[in-house]
Amino acid sequence: MTVLEEFSLEGKTAVLATREPTKNAALTPCLVEALEEAGATVRVLASSYEELSRATSGREGASGAVCDAAEEAAVQASVSDVMGEWGRIDILVNNFQTLFAKPVTQVDLSEFQAVMDRNVRSVFLMCREVGRAMVQAGKGRIINITSGLAERGLWNSAVYCASQGAVLQLTRSLALEWGRSGVRVNAIGAGWFSSEEPSEEAQRELLVRYIPLRRKGHPRDIGPLLVYLSSDSCDYTTGQPVYVDGGLMAHP
Repeated sequence: MTVLEEFSLEGKTAVLATREPTKNAALTPCLVEALEEAGATVRVLASSYEELSRATSGREGASGAVCDAAEEAAVQASVSDVMGEWGRIDILVNNFQTLFAKPVTQVDLSEFQAVMDRNVRSVFLMCREVGRAMVQAGKGRIINITSGLAERGLWNSAVYCASQGAVLQLTRSLALEWGRSGVRVNAIGAGWFSSEEPSEEAQRELLVRYIPLRRKGHPRDIGPLLVYLSSDSCDYTTGQPVYVDGGLMAHP
């Protein structure tokens, strides 16, 4: 098998579970696009019909359903439906990004719990249910979308940062737990992304100047990495966060 053939996802099945804010909603469609173009058949489990429509519109190789991934019964039913139709799940992608910014002294416990349920509990439930099938099959690829804030702090963002750190540690721990069963578990750390082309004025923004590559990322920047982590070529990489952030994590 050639190198390019190892990157092909032809004949593979992928589940993409997602909840992301409307203003950042360009990422999920790009993830679906990358998986489909590489040959995979994709089932999207989205938090709402609106998000599902954005993710699957115009994609012949993608289907979907609404699923609140923070609810155990909903996840179990959705995974059971997919297994009943396909008989296997080769790839799982988790993209749960509920943003939250507030001074921690003003955070209600209900707000904290809501962020953890959406960003962490959802990833845990999807990994657990799909992971059972992958471990039994002796193979699988799991990719969790996270953020550089999994390893770095940010003022007024303690709750969100904690949720991203939890996803990263879950990724590492599952990689250890399931490695000998043929399941590879990795994370993609997304940087500061925008679906709009940057203007000259935007290039001068203070935050953009902090990015070594001097531009915001585009959701399509993640696609090639997602394909690699989903493919047979990714056999000796597991438990790793790979950052697509224009060099932000290189800062001390």
